[in-house]
Parts: sequence; C-alpha cells; structure tokens
Amino acid sequence: MPTRHSTLPDPRVWRFALVLIMAVLLTGCGVNNIPTYDEQVKSAWAQVENQYQRRADLVPNLVETVKGFARQEQETLTAVVEARAKATSIQIDAESLDDPQKMRQFEQAQQQLTGALSRLMAVSERYPELKSNQNFLALQSQLEGTENRIAVARRDYITAVERYNTEIRTFPGLLWHTILYSDMALRESFEATTENADQAPQVEFE
Repeated sequence: MPTRHSTLPDPRVWRFALVLIMAVLLTGCGVNNIPTYDEQVKSAWAQVENQYQRRADLVPNLVETVKGFARQEQETLTAVVEARAKATSIQIDAESLDDPQKMRQFEQAQQQLTGALSRLMAVSERYPELKSNQNFLALQSQLEGTENRIAVARRDYITAVERYNTEIRTFPGLLWHTILYSDMALRESFEATTENADQAPQVEFE
C-alpha cells in the first residue's frame, strides 16, 4: 500500500505567517501611536524653547538701544535684564515635561520677562527719538514677530500634549500603555495664568 505524504506546511512557515499577521494587526491597532505622539510632544517643546531663546537673544541689544536714549529708566532696564537672566536659567529637557513644578517655574519666569518687556516698550513712548531710531524699530519688529512665533509654538505644543495624553488614557491606547509603555507618564501642558495668556503681547506702536 503506498505511503501518504503529509500536505501540511512546515511549522516554521506557520510561525512566520502568524508573526506577520500579528505585526500587521498590531500596527493597525495603534501600538506605535504612543511613542510617535511622544516624539511629537518633544519636537513641539523644542520649538517652544527655540522661540523663547530667540526672544532672550534680542533682549541685550534692545536694552542697550533703549539705554542710549533713556538712561534715567534704569529701574525698568534692570527689571528686564533680571527677568531675562531668570528666564534663561530655567531649562527643561524632554525628560522633564511630566514635571508640573518645573513647568510652572519655567512658565512663570517667561511671563515675568514678558511683563518686563511690555513695561520697557511702554517707557519708549516717552522718547520720540527712540521711537524713530532705526535700530530700535528693527528690534521692535523682531520682538513682535518672535512673540507671535511663541504663541504659535505654545499652541502646537498644547495640541501635541493633548493628543498624547488622550491616547494613553483612552482605548486602545490605554491598553498599549498598560502593556508596553507604562513608564511613559502624562505630559504637562501650559496653563493660562493671566487673562488672554494664549495671545501674543502687543508690542507695536501706533
């Protein structure tokens, strides 16, 4: 009687097919969403820091220009210099984005600098020669543009944090967070601590 040969595939083929199917299913179920969204949060934060640093870099030239026309405004000038020093002394890396205390300190320092710059701009109204100085006008324009970029960068960061936090708190992201990414915490967002804090300060002159 002839021997029948098995027509079943090699077990290794089954295992490979199973792994392939699981990989496709996992990809479709959003298993990579959490790390992807986390990287987007970090990228958005880098833009926030870049824009705040850009503003800080404008301050020394701005102070020196105003000082040349309004030396008697020493108190205001000193306040700007001190606020800048404090703002640049607080650095938050990507691993500290889930620390609410550090985020509050950073935000408060930046708000102090915003307030000091607003007072400096108000002072300039009393000095017509300063207001017409080309160097001051250029710095003013750069500052205004930077404030607008800060507002955009903050908005993008808030959006990225909201997407990431929502993902790890809702299904199926909650499942993947529990199984694979339990070490990844909720990220801190900005809090509007002053009225219209989401809007760029008005630094232009009429």
